[in-house]
Amino acid sequence: MDDRLEVIFEGLKQKSSTKQIIYRNTKETFDQLRVVASEIVDQLSQKITEVDSSVIIEYRNINDFEFQIKFSGDLLIFVMHSNVITFPEDHELMSNPYVEEDFRRRFFGHIMAYNFMADSIKYGRMTDPGYLLARFLVNFESHFHLEGVTQLDLEYTDIANSIIDDKALRLFIESTMIASVNNDLMAPDLDDIKRITVKQKMENQQVSRGQKLGFSFSYEQQSQM
Repeated sequence: MDDRLEVIFEGLKQKSSTKQIIYRNTKETFDQLRVVASEIVDQLSQKITEVDSSVIIEYRNINDFEFQIKFSGDLLIFVMHSNVITFPEDHELMSNPYVEEDFRRRFFGHIMAYNFMADSIKYGRMTDPGYLLARFLVNFESHFHLEGVTQLDLEYTDIANSIIDDKALRLFIESTMIASVNNDLMAPDLDDIKRITVKQKMENQQVSRGQKLGFSFSYEQQSQM
């Protein structure tokens, strides 16, 4: 029994303690991300107002684990997951020398950025898709790894040298905004909208609305090479 208790104790000491640190680091990063997002929105609002005051850019704080940026018909939703994760052995991070050097570096908190059409949320269109743009991973030493779609400008490629700061968080937010703006709404094929159901009519669903093309992640592009 003593041996089993020792195994449990060691697991709690190494893994659980590390996960608590990661959670705190991720929460601190997310709160810092809110501040940076609000600053970006303020700066853009001032610039766009001088050109066209009808264009609205908004920052919205939803709760402790979510905030949103609304702009140009797009809605970016930033979400912090409350759980700590790790990855399969074949994930690129697991073979990084920095990660292999310390078992605790295999665990991460994660913040995700999703792109929705703003009207999808406004009008409660439950079947409209949203797209994951990027995932910001945080470890117990406040190093980070940024996974994102090919449209993102990913300057940080090595977690060993990637330390969380305002510059990195600003890049994260600005790159997701650029990717959203550049991914235009495409009209649906006529064959997809030539027939509607009574349910769609009664629920006032906009069956002719367009849909974004979606995104491909950088790791997907690499796997095709």
